Amino acid sequence: MTKTLIVITGPTAVGKTDLCLDVARHFSIPIINADSRQIYRELRIGTAAPTAEQLRQVRHYFVGSQSIHDYYSASIYEQQVMQLLEMLFKNSNYALMSGGSMMYIDAVCNGIDDIPTVDDLTRNMLKERLSTDGLEALCEQLRELDPEHYAVVDRQNPRRVVHALEICLMTGRTYTSYRTHEHKQRPFVIKKIGLNRPREELYERINLRVDSMMEQGLLEEAKQLYPLRHLNALNTVGYKEMFAAIDGTWTLDESVERLKGNTRRYARKQLTWFKRDTAVRWFSPTENDGIINYISET
Repeated sequence: MTKTLIVITGPTAVGKTDLCLDVARHFSIPIINADSRQIYRELRIGTAAPTAEQLRQVRHYFVGSQSIHDYYSASIYEQQVMQLLEMLFKNSNYALMSGGSMMYIDAVCNGIDDIPTVDDLTRNMLKERLSTDGLEALCEQLRELDPEHYAVVDRQNPRRVVHALEICLMTGRTYTSYRTHEHKQRPFVIKKIGLNRPREELYERINLRVDSMMEQGLLEEAKQLYPLRHLNALNTVGYKEMFAAIDGTWTLDESVERLKGNTRRYARKQLTWFKRDTAVRWFSPTENDGIINYISET
């Protein structure tokens, strides 16, 4: 039988976790996490990572597998998932990947450009320069070294600017020269399942999730991480808002409301991205039987 990678995706808080647990149990397979922040073991509450009970029910890969101090990227994720899939397909005709990180899902389904891994010396040097010289100075250097990428990169995103500059300085080539966007053929079938709900229902679930995170201790988690707030892994919705409450930029109530609003905006961004992919078959998260039947179709 043909090997099939099941990809279940959709916006944050739509209900991926419960459905994936049912699908994983039905096919007796583990879950490969495709949430780029749940990978970090220090980020539990703010990423809505699977609970200890959910982890006991079904084996999960790439949950809490890295430290926020580690260098990690979509390229590394692609390599590691492809190695894992080779092993998993020896025991089953199905594998299940789920999450909402668009670049991580694309990396596994379509491949990602073979960009060199940045060495520690270059990475640490650029990290220090970002801290001392600021983002604007690094953007100016990127404009000089790779004007083509400078024209399209999000110049408000330090991670993307720094990574492009790392490649330029380490290799002596432009970052653009590595970006071929070549679609890689995979030795398995990919079935993409998108989950969605009516917008107001989704927004209400997002608001309730944020309230639940606060009750679970998101502020306390953020306080423990506050001294490390400069790390790329913490430049994300959930922690940025709590850091602003901690340093007094906003009140706690303002931070919570901004967290809800930023999460809703992120959900819209996710949906826009996924709806461009015509290979995605859309379902309601409650259509368990229909989804399992669709997966089982040859």
